[in-house]
Amino acid sequence: MIRTLCIAFFSAAYCFASASSSYGQIVDVWFGTSTPRGGESRGIYHSTFDIKTGKLTRSSLAAEIQNPGFIAIHPDGKTLYATGAPANQAASAGDSVSAFRVTGEVGKKKLEYLGSAATGDGGAAHVATDRAGKVLFSAQYGGGSTSLYDLADDGSIIGLTEVKEHSELLPKAVSGVVGNRQDAPHAHWTGTSPDDRFVFVPDLGMDRVVIWKLDADKPSLTHHGFGICPPGGGPRHMKFSPDGSRIYVLNELALSVTVFDYDAEAGTMTPGQTIPTLSEETKAKETFNSASEIRVHPSGRFIFTANRGNDSISAFRVDDSGQLSLTEVEPIRGGWPRNFGMDPTGRWLIVAGQESNTATVFSIDQESGELMFVRETQDVPTPICVLFGTPE
Repeated sequence: MIRTLCIAFFSAAYCFASASSSYGQIVDVWFGTSTPRGGESRGIYHSTFDIKTGKLTRSSLAAEIQNPGFIAIHPDGKTLYATGAPANQAASAGDSVSAFRVTGEVGKKKLEYLGSAATGDGGAAHVATDRAGKVLFSAQYGGGSTSLYDLADDGSIIGLTEVKEHSELLPKAVSGVVGNRQDAPHAHWTGTSPDDRFVFVPDLGMDRVVIWKLDADKPSLTHHGFGICPPGGGPRHMKFSPDGSRIYVLNELALSVTVFDYDAEAGTMTPGQTIPTLSEETKAKETFNSASEIRVHPSGRFIFTANRGNDSISAFRVDDSGQLSLTEVEPIRGGWPRNFGMDPTGRWLIVAGQESNTATVFSIDQESGELMFVRETQDVPTPICVLFGTPE
């Protein structure tokens, strides 16, 4: 049997040494999408992926829902969460997060709607659970806030517990370096430390990662501190190294990655290297570029980031000290890579081309980390998030 985990959040937890031998051949893949007026997408889509051959099946609609841009999974694999709410809910339901029960066998999975909860502060840009599956979080880009939800034992959403406004954390809670992109807080991602003691929320408008102390039993969030990013960087998403000693923050506006040393006991981030994902020469030749997603290979040896506008994936090698060096920039064979996912074995990437309505497959060289397009592409309407399945 198979259960699903969002690779965006949990990839650092896997032991790569035993991964290739422990995974079944066929895994489920879920796609979160945008649902613009007049567009083709109607919600969450489902495919299957063969991790031995790299074959991705044609996608089919799994659940009708408004703008399920980002999706996540409960650690037990039985409940899927999405930003937005089903189309038959009230007009304000778009400012919600929703839960679905995952049923069926691999390749025949279905989603059964369980319920929604309002974010309390506008539409959510990202959603995730803690690693124990006790609570749910969402990050509101427009509202500039973090929301916390209590979960029942079966994974359903009990309700919104609290909303934390980032504007209340500092006298001047904005960076202001980049015009109208940094004139207000803009929370963009949320996830926990490996020990579930802290919650991290990169805020593009503040040029900071907001750190919350988590009490999952109450549940509640208490402000703990910040990770300081380069001025004008615009932090968007972040990931831990597999051993939990480092944090890699993707800066959307500057198209760069900042490497932080992480003190697990103190819950603090110390900035070190910042490296661009594209050269200044490349960026100067194009009208617009922005970074969108970052993934860490299960081995910890490689980092991958997506570049919108340039429509590419940047691949980095990680040395023993955690420093990054750029090894290649690979075209995605599509348009506007809002997101991409890595399969649990670390052998494949599936890249979501939002404007090309495509999902393209790349193999990962296990020695160099370089990518190879395997001439496998499937149509997916306006994909924004890629979520893989893993076995029990």
